[in-house]
Amino acid sequence: MTTVLTYGTFDMLHIGHINILKRAKSLGDYLIVGISTDEFNTLKSKKSYYSYPDRKRIVEAIRYVDKVIPESTWEQKLEDIKKYNVDYFVMGSDWEGKFDYLNSYCEVIYLSRTEGISTSKIKDDFSQ
Repeated sequence: MTTVLTYGTFDMLHIGHINILKRAKSLGDYLIVGISTDEFNTLKSKKSYYSYPDRKRIVEAIRYVDKVIPESTWEQKLEDIKKYNVDYFVMGSDWEGKFDYLNSYCEVIYLSRTEGISTSKIKDDFSQ
């Protein structure tokens, strides 16, 4: 079985999220999604509209996702790769190069983002 791992906040779900999850799943048999907890978001100076439990339930309902785990620290990625025997670590291209150090443990792949859509853009559009 080929295991794929990705992370994100997954607040205000949109087509960009679906696209990256679908593409990540196409790389293997089992897709694990780490979702930033509310506490971790606070450490990152980020605020989500939906709480972690709600974001977890939303992402679990997506057919491409096999397992959802909480992301509590930056450092846990390596622990998760080892724990779940991950073959591919996938992130959006906006993170290009930031996780190359994990290439010693699995293949790191940066997928291009969907043009013209992001949670930040949605939040900005509604605040105007």
